[in-house]
Amino acid sequence: MELDKTDLAILRYLQEDGRINNSDLADKIFLSASSCLRRVRALEEAGVISSYCAVLDADSVGLEVDAFVQVTMRRDIEQWHENFSKEIQHWPEVVGSFIITGEANYLLRVRARNLKHYSTFIMDRLYKTSGVLDIRSNIVLQTLKDTHVIDSALLKSTD
Repeated sequence: MELDKTDLAILRYLQEDGRINNSDLADKIFLSASSCLRRVRALEEAGVISSYCAVLDADSVGLEVDAFVQVTMRRDIEQWHENFSKEIQHWPEVVGSFIITGEANYLLRVRARNLKHYSTFIMDRLYKTSGVLDIRSNIVLQTLKDTHVIDSALLKSTD
């Protein structure tokens, strides 16, 4: 889908406030409510807007540990990728998972209540997963920037 300046404005406002009502959104981008609603629905149907959600403050809900974990797999285990990919879907501690370049195969973002919870996850789940060869953890000491907002300066516009 090609995005114009109006689409980019819609996306910017929806990323700032996913609960904004259509009438207020239309006012902000100088469109009629019906035109605005048509554009939002088109963005949703095209998959540009994939979902709406509430972003929780991890500290406020008791998740003190935030860690990035590099996982290297043994390649001599049959279907190691498929099995690992299925396994991590059942682990609530894993809030992000990525296939990466470099020595490791995966980068996981793990959230835990405390260091004991994190340690139990690493020792009792991750290390015991078939095919796992090596794990390297980086525990976040301080977050400088963490956002899901995609700035419109990165997006291609048809205007």
